[in-house]
Amino acid sequence: MRIGYSLYISLICFLLIPSAKAADLVSQDTALQYIPKAVASSLEKNQIPKDSISISVVEIKPGYPGKSTGKTELDWRATTPMNPASTMKILTTLTGLDILGPQYRWRTNLFTDGVIRQGVLKGNIYLQGTGDPKLVPEELAKMMKALQNLGIQKIDGNLFFDRTAYAPSAMEHNTIDGESLRAYNVPPDALLYAFRTLSFQIGKSRTADFIDISYSPALSQLKVVNQMQLIDRPCDGWKSGIRFNLDPEGDNAKTDQLLSAQFSGVFPSDCKGVNYNVVALDANTFLTQGFTAAWELAGGTWVKTPIGTNGSVPITARPLLQFEGINLADDVVDINKYSNNVMARQLLLTLALEKMGKPATTENGEIVIQSWLKQLGLEFPGLVIENGSGLSRNEAISAQQMNSLLLLARNLPVAETFYNSLPIAGTDGTMRNRLMAQLRKFLHLKKKPEARIKTGSLADVRAISGYVMSKSGRMYAVTSFINHPNAWRGLEAHDQLLSWLIEDGPEPKQAR
Repeated sequence: MRIGYSLYISLICFLLIPSAKAADLVSQDTALQYIPKAVASSLEKNQIPKDSISISVVEIKPGYPGKSTGKTELDWRATTPMNPASTMKILTTLTGLDILGPQYRWRTNLFTDGVIRQGVLKGNIYLQGTGDPKLVPEELAKMMKALQNLGIQKIDGNLFFDRTAYAPSAMEHNTIDGESLRAYNVPPDALLYAFRTLSFQIGKSRTADFIDISYSPALSQLKVVNQMQLIDRPCDGWKSGIRFNLDPEGDNAKTDQLLSAQFSGVFPSDCKGVNYNVVALDANTFLTQGFTAAWELAGGTWVKTPIGTNGSVPITARPLLQFEGINLADDVVDINKYSNNVMARQLLLTLALEKMGKPATTENGEIVIQSWLKQLGLEFPGLVIENGSGLSRNEAISAQQMNSLLLLARNLPVAETFYNSLPIAGTDGTMRNRLMAQLRKFLHLKKKPEARIKTGSLADVRAISGYVMSKSGRMYAVTSFINHPNAWRGLEAHDQLLSWLIEDGPEPKQAR
């Protein structure tokens, strides 16, 4: 049951506030304003001005639960609001975990205006979404099983999609780079299926010199036309040789019409297998064909191939089932480790939906986050939230503010859930291939240092934010933003900063 926003605020006043205000947890020592030598050298080499980077380092002093404090060790332009790119997901996921709880699950409700007789559902199915960000083929297969458990083997009706949980403005497809077919630009959808992304797996056949192409998720009316040729060259730049066309495309596609995914061009023989991801179908076509295929894969049949369309659940319809997705804790792992933009955006909208009612808007999501910060004693001047994912030219936060969040996280009940969601340097997520040489030096240690770092990148932006456990066991919160046309060269400077912390860089006698 949802509650009114004013009642919600009165409830969280005592549920969320820790014993000491989060803003008071960072000691007020004079900030240390310098850039470590290796970082400064990298910036100079890559022609990134020092006034284009901000750095905040806070050593976290563990106490008993809820009492960790912080000491500022480095402060370089740390109070300046900057574009954080995908590190903004830290704010969205931490708020979501604390307000909704790690065990929160999204619900997809199924209704019908018909009846079940002798294994046949004679009537339409209405899917009512609440924004489950990870309704993927594996989950849809479970939904089909649940339908069959109701005694349904055949469906005689159409599909209707109720997306009224979200305001239409929240689902508009606006991009910051014009790349509307790229998976990272998928807009929110109250009935999002498989990120609305077709993923083609392309590789050389193991048994002959030709190219295999498969795809997921399964769609009921899609065939692949493979006209590609193998060429003898390295795998680098493989995507540039591929020509892709979907016929019919976009708004001209009909859900009961066969679609042809046509591949032509060349593919390097050195490639062992790659994924070619594309957003090529409108939301209704994609969901209709995905649902139809999932039902058929489960052994179900149709009297007639369904045509999916928008439609609110009629007041006379009766519930068929309520399907619950995976829990929020698992979703947050995907958001942070793999920087999934649409999942983060849907989490922001879920905060709005659960705390302020439908239809959810990004503006209401921002209100919920700003109120949460205020109740926890955090005032963030200059904070700008546009969609909560960091895929924005307008979002802004300071490095100091981000580190205040990281410190706050250590004092919340969701501390370990949040910590474990961040990419591990040299191991997984967007940090999988970073700091590998640096960390290899400590393989002999029983307790090895580690870096759990959320990354962010846009044109003109590179960002890192997270935790470093140094070789001596000290824990640091670290955030750094680079906003400059040469930011794409800044990865080395950020890795130098992380390496410096792993080596216990902030020593009392550090030269400045």
